[in-house]
Amino acid sequence: MCGIVLAAGNSARFRASSDGSDATTGAGQGTGRAGAGEGTGRAGAGGLVETKQLLPYRGRTLLDAALDTARACAFDQRIVTLGGSGAAVRARVDLNGFTVVDVPAAGSGCGASVRTAAGTVDPRADGLVLLLGDQPQVRAASVAALIAAAGDSSIGVCRYGDGLGHPFWFRREVFAALRELHGDKAVWKLLHSGDFAVTEVPVDGPVPIDVDTPADYRRLLAGDHLVG
Repeated sequence: MCGIVLAAGNSARFRASSDGSDATTGAGQGTGRAGAGEGTGRAGAGGLVETKQLLPYRGRTLLDAALDTARACAFDQRIVTLGGSGAAVRARVDLNGFTVVDVPAAGSGCGASVRTAAGTVDPRADGLVLLLGDQPQVRAASVAALIAAAGDSSIGVCRYGDGLGHPFWFRREVFAALRELHGDKAVWKLLHSGDFAVTEVPVDGPVPIDVDTPADYRRLLAGDHLVG
């Protein structure tokens, strides 16, 4: 079984808000800004770090937290995808235990990341789980529940109290389709295509915050004390 952490996004949406405010002002975990030479990739408007996976979280980074979740799961193989800020991520994040897959076309949407990563999955794998590198509050217990309930299904998805969300499960028969994905929201399109049976697995609580915007990051930090 393989676990894939998607962390190749170019974070184009993660920029300072239109009024120039800092996404992390008052968050109490650093400023999320970087000067030249700090190994964070590029800086957007006002110096806000665009490599959102490197934003401070529990003394480390968002991506570190996501990788720790994958380490706590019963995966035989672990893969992480990196995009244009790969050098910065390698300098800051502990990638031990993961096969690192570079995605040159990461800017074209998540389909490129999934397609590239799926091509490196061990052919002996019965299935794979997709996790997001900017969704640090996903629990290993949720992954275990997903696999236990949907392991015999082609596709499994978590049904939280307020909607569907990651992690996703894909059995081996879906791998070929994953290797053909293109564009943004490609996995969701496959999920709703009707080509494969989908099992929804109940998971307690709301969908874990996926940090796509400064507002998402503020919400993550503001509510973090509520999450174990």
